[in-house]
Amino acid sequence: MSKDIRIKKGLNINLVGAAEQTTSKAVLSNVYALNLDDFHGITPKMLVKQGEEVKAGEPLFYNKNKEEMHFVSPVSGELVEIVRGARRRILTLKILADKNQEYVQNKVPDMDTADALAIKSFLLQCGGWPFIKQRPFDVIADPDVTPKAIFVSGYTTAPLAADVNYVLKDKEQELQMAITALGKLTPGKIHVTIGKSGRSPFSDLNGIELHEISGPHPAGLVGTQINRIDPVNKGEVVWTISPQDLVMLGELLLTGKFNAERTIALAGSIIKSPKYYTTKIGAEISTFLYASGVNEDRFRLINGDVLTGRKTNTEGYLGFYNNTVTAIPEGDDYEFFGWNKPVFNKISTTRALTFSWLQPKKKYDLNTNTNGEHRAFVVTGQYEEVFPLDIYPMQLLKACMVKDLDEMEQLGLYEVAPEDFALTEFICISKQPHQQIIREGLDLLQKELG
Repeated sequence: MSKDIRIKKGLNINLVGAAEQTTSKAVLSNVYALNLDDFHGITPKMLVKQGEEVKAGEPLFYNKNKEEMHFVSPVSGELVEIVRGARRRILTLKILADKNQEYVQNKVPDMDTADALAIKSFLLQCGGWPFIKQRPFDVIADPDVTPKAIFVSGYTTAPLAADVNYVLKDKEQELQMAITALGKLTPGKIHVTIGKSGRSPFSDLNGIELHEISGPHPAGLVGTQINRIDPVNKGEVVWTISPQDLVMLGELLLTGKFNAERTIALAGSIIKSPKYYTTKIGAEISTFLYASGVNEDRFRLINGDVLTGRKTNTEGYLGFYNNTVTAIPEGDDYEFFGWNKPVFNKISTTRALTFSWLQPKKKYDLNTNTNGEHRAFVVTGQYEEVFPLDIYPMQLLKACMVKDLDEMEQLGLYEVAPEDFALTEFICISKQPHQQIIREGLDLLQKELG
């Protein structure tokens, strides 16, 4: 029996260009890439030299601080380029894919007899571990720490994000295998949250505690769900994993092969035919972008959803954790005296000169214009209207900005990730980079705690 959670605070951002629930297979990419920025806090040590051949699932590098944690190639082919930045820091690894893919065949542990150590060792060696993240700090999980619980959000509320129920269709076997394995890694529960409407692939799984959630965004964020179900206190750790990554873990445990395939939503008002595509981690975005067509020559391409994704370009590559690619108009035009006119085509939580509150279900074609310049924090109380966590958002942001570690701890920084502040950043009249501020605060706190 599920437990109900109702979120009242938040804001749904209804945008034009949602992906239709039809799936096509993307054109095979010539080159696949791993962006090291996707693995926050990881110092890579290469296992393969430029010019060498690798198989799909073969380790490319390991974590300097956890040598048993391997990061593997999504495809078989030649490592053709190691892109480096300042101080020879590795930025990107590019693999020229073979026409006929070869996979590393790993020996799968017997799930009936395998203990937590055997499962951890398998996932660390075979490339599955990086899919598991932890709170606090929103980084790849530390395998030496046992979490008090594991959370999976099977409900999406982010604008134009991939629909979980659709992309997980017929994946119950892989989901169950991954849940069974993860259940041996924690003495606590595996909490899975689903929406109240629609049939979820999680509904009939064993070994989980199911929660039904309703409400506006950010109800679908795992941070909101952790806060309502089992908050993170100082000294505690919880793990999180996304549903599609759960499928990849399950397939790895079933077959012994690292299959980097995932279904992504190509969405946004710029896309002529927004839909779903089957592709692989690190694929060239152009292999499916132009198949759906674009309405304009100039637009903002986002690796992820519009609130938390990263700006990229048509020569970019699909991120390691991303299930959505979004294209929206570039906001490089400005209205003369735009601040002094009634506004009908923009979303706002304030009723001053804006009328979006009169049409809550209207879909908007928004661009990237911030509609204002960076300025000092203004106390308005708006953040609290869309921030459902039991935390004071403005006070926490200010504590991070002034690097007050005691205040950061007391105000709940252990509980949050940058994505939890994406909505407050969206409505911020001061145009402050909330997600960046939280990320820097988390890094500072983690560094101080060693």
